[in-house]
Amino acid sequence: MHDVAARAGVSHQTVSRVLNGFESVRPVTRDRVLAAITELGYRRNLAARTLATNRSRAIGVLAPAVSEYGPTSTVQAIEVAARAAGYHPLVTSTTSDRESILASLGFLLDQAVEALVVIAPQQRVLVAIDELELTVPIMTLQSLRVDSATAISVDQARGARRAVQHLIVLGHRRIQHLSGPEELFEATARREAYQAAMVDAGLAALPVIVGDWTAEAGMRAATAIEPDATAVFSGNDQMALGLISGLAALGRRVPEDVSVIGFDDVPEARFYLPALTTVRQDFETIGRVAIESLIRQVEGREAIAVAPLEPELIVRASTAAPRSG
Repeated sequence: MHDVAARAGVSHQTVSRVLNGFESVRPVTRDRVLAAITELGYRRNLAARTLATNRSRAIGVLAPAVSEYGPTSTVQAIEVAARAAGYHPLVTSTTSDRESILASLGFLLDQAVEALVVIAPQQRVLVAIDELELTVPIMTLQSLRVDSATAISVDQARGARRAVQHLIVLGHRRIQHLSGPEELFEATARREAYQAAMVDAGLAALPVIVGDWTAEAGMRAATAIEPDATAVFSGNDQMALGLISGLAALGRRVPEDVSVIGFDDVPEARFYLPALTTVRQDFETIGRVAIESLIRQVEGREAIAVAPLEPELIVRASTAAPRSG
């Protein structure tokens, strides 16, 4: 910083004010400082700054080591929201075993993060959090806990019910569910909501087919679809894509023979053949609200209490009324 000050012909306090965005610096002076920063390739030492201010302005983000659309979109939304608020997102991933979860959380805490966002798709992640007895504010992104001050999620059950009810309104009575992995909160919520919606409508729930979120699992599931099933609610869009392909290979057309509805609304969903009816989750809002709530706590204010976000049904060409006869 002193080198930048000497190059720009100003005090190091002026350089500090420019770096921290103070408006009291004259534009011509600010431009001279910024030019010196560029010429010297100056970068602030965040470790030294943390020691000097006792603030890291870092928010740790723990995500599952997966490539599915939902978790990756959520992480991206969190990063954008944190940076916009002037904080540094530090992201690390973990596998589902206890040792990896604890090690990843420990790594983030070692970086002096001021708060944590944890994408918690399964129970063992929540157990690890409780085990560490964390002292920093934390927000978990999952669909199990009901404490709206420390958790935020999309209402998975509401989304699944809307998907099934859409099929029922179209006239379908034999509806099957292709589920995600059994141990994951979101897959469980969607599966249970499917079964409840069928019972509420006086319909028999067909055997649930368990997949792994991948298009390959959807492709394989095509052979397990009941011969008289006229519609399938897929636990996510990738499995729906594979299912549509698998059904086509078996000579069953979508939606003429079998309607298919997914979940998530991945960017490619409207380009599927046929374009996929699905349930949209607002990942951008999840990330923004999680960061806003954490920053309030870091600054000594109350957390934002947020009810589960409402999902949106997106109707496209992959669902239609069943053929008569």
